[in-house]
Amino acid sequence: MLLSHDHHFDNLDHAGRRLLSSAGRVLTTVEGAARLGAEPGLVPWQATSLETRSGAPLRITATPARHGPSHADRGPVIGFVLEREAENAIYLSGDTVWYEGVAEVAARFRVRTAVLFLGAARVDAVGDWPLTFTAEGAIEAARALARATIVPLHFEGWAHFSESRAQVERAFAAAGLADRLRWPPPGRSIEI
Repeated sequence: MLLSHDHHFDNLDHAGRRLLSSAGRVLTTVEGAARLGAEPGLVPWQATSLETRSGAPLRITATPARHGPSHADRGPVIGFVLEREAENAIYLSGDTVWYEGVAEVAARFRVRTAVLFLGAARVDAVGDWPLTFTAEGAIEAARALARATIVPLHFEGWAHFSESRAQVERAFAAAGLADRLRWPPPGRSIEI
């Protein structure tokens, strides 16, 4: 299981916590691993490998993430890059905003699919600063990850999300990037 962080209920709720015991391996932050009794946690740019069903290794690299503004970060959080081939990377942003750490992911990896946690989550403790990608931040990420399909996730179902799918669609259309979006149907898997 890849877990951006464990300390916010919208990211690891009761059902998610019940899944942990059957997950086999849980890859998360150092702090989260300590709280959960999981294997040692990961820091940004640290990598590990898992063996896939086919026997081919899957390289998983923890990536930097910032869960809010620099002056009120709600972290620690991480994202992940999954690679079976250097040309075939999948980026899972985790709960982050657009900032230089995400730009560095784009510079280091050849990402073909970017799963971005959107919704511009906001909480009173931080004021009007978003904790996850805004539509504009996602557009910046899409531009930096120029060859990647963008799969939006984590943007609905909780009261603290301040931007809807419709707002994201309008922003991407205005930027000329609407064709890069791939919306997964709720509760169903998609092939990426």
